[in-house]
Amino acid sequence: MRGYFAVGVERISKPGNVGNLMRSAHAFGASFFFAIDPEPDLREARFVDTSGAAEHLPLYVYDRVADLALPKDCQLVGVELTEDAVDLPSFRHPTRAAYVLGPERGSLSAPLLERCDFVVKIPMKFCINVGVAGALVMYDRMISLGRFAERPVRVGGPTELRPEHKHGRQIMRNPERRRRMRGEQKPVVIRDDE
Repeated sequence: MRGYFAVGVERISKPGNVGNLMRSAHAFGASFFFAIDPEPDLREARFVDTSGAAEHLPLYVYDRVADLALPKDCQLVGVELTEDAVDLPSFRHPTRAAYVLGPERGSLSAPLLERCDFVVKIPMKFCINVGVAGALVMYDRMISLGRFAERPVRVGGPTELRPEHKHGRQIMRNPERRRRMRGEQKPVVIRDDE
């Protein structure tokens, strides 16, 4: 997949949920993990995360929303059940994105929602565990931005693999200039009538 993504949480209260989410982020290939105003000591997450994500995934902790620093051109995507949120299956994921999820018994704060470039929701009847919600968002990103075979018309898996991408021939916009840069002579064309 092109681009990168990160996963974060705001005001999380259970180390088990952080560990679960960090493990999923590591498995899906996140570039980093972040937390805003977390209640638990995030070092306890290692007891739940058996993949060792904390050793392989940079972790950034911020005291306040105002302190959150993201890479240039990285878009912040809030995951929250709000009326104006975009349904996740209809959302086009940014190439460079940081997804943020709220606390177990609450919602993303107003200052954080205001800072988000997009807010998405998983179309469900009620809230689910923050670790499960994060995994669903990462899975949706993977299937929408990854290169997978098309789904078959009939029930079951694809019968053939997606063909490997083949690059076309190189297009030179100014072949004469490239020859001069390489120090080559212009080819001499000898015609039969000479």
